Amino acid sequence: MTAFAESFRTAFDLIVHADPVLLHTVGLSLSVSGTATLCAAGLGLALGAWLAVAHFPGHRALVLMLNTLLALPSVVVGLVVYLLLSRSGPLGDWGILFTPTAMVIAQTILVLPVVAALTRQIVGDSLRDGGDQLRSMGAGPLVCALLMLVHDRWAVLTVLIAAFGRAIAEVGAVMVVGGNIAGVTRVMTTSIALETSKGDLPLAMALGIVLLAVVGVVNVGIGLAQRGHGSALAGVR
Repeated sequence: MTAFAESFRTAFDLIVHADPVLLHTVGLSLSVSGTATLCAAGLGLALGAWLAVAHFPGHRALVLMLNTLLALPSVVVGLVVYLLLSRSGPLGDWGILFTPTAMVIAQTILVLPVVAALTRQIVGDSLRDGGDQLRSMGAGPLVCALLMLVHDRWAVLTVLIAAFGRAIAEVGAVMVVGGNIAGVTRVMTTSIALETSKGDLPLAMALGIVLLAVVGVVNVGIGLAQRGHGSALAGVR
């Protein structure tokens, strides 16, 4: 118990005094996960909106596959990206393995299904409620879907915040493609795993506290976005 209390006290000191290693690790985590979420948003919102209105052979299979990818293990994503970016891989000439760029690619692939699948559900539900009115005004399917994204922006924001939470809390993909290199690719989750194995519990605990705080902020953001979505629906009614 004394060791736990001492580790917690030291961890708190690292946070209060803005330890440089701690700050760099936290900053890199936020940068990588934030960039990956933005990239996934650009692709996932468009893909989800299109799937909500598209009709073609294999549509059901594609939607099923997308929903299956919601449970995609992060280590599998890391393995695939590693094979693509390794020197013997098709993208090996890029030379970005074990860099933050590779980590962004891995996390983008990881959270893309989350954004796309939930966006498809949001747009589909909205079109069932108000799609007929838009179609009667001459709007095409894709235009209707895009308008619904704007109309349900609070729900979309909830999806993006959840995607960011998924990205920043994962460890497998960034460990595989980033290499956990100190000062280069070491993020909060990989650093916690490493420092714990080394026995440096204060730094691991400090990073754990910050990570929990970030996840807490994410959850608060989701709650606020859902409340805003509920208020917007009430205003429409």
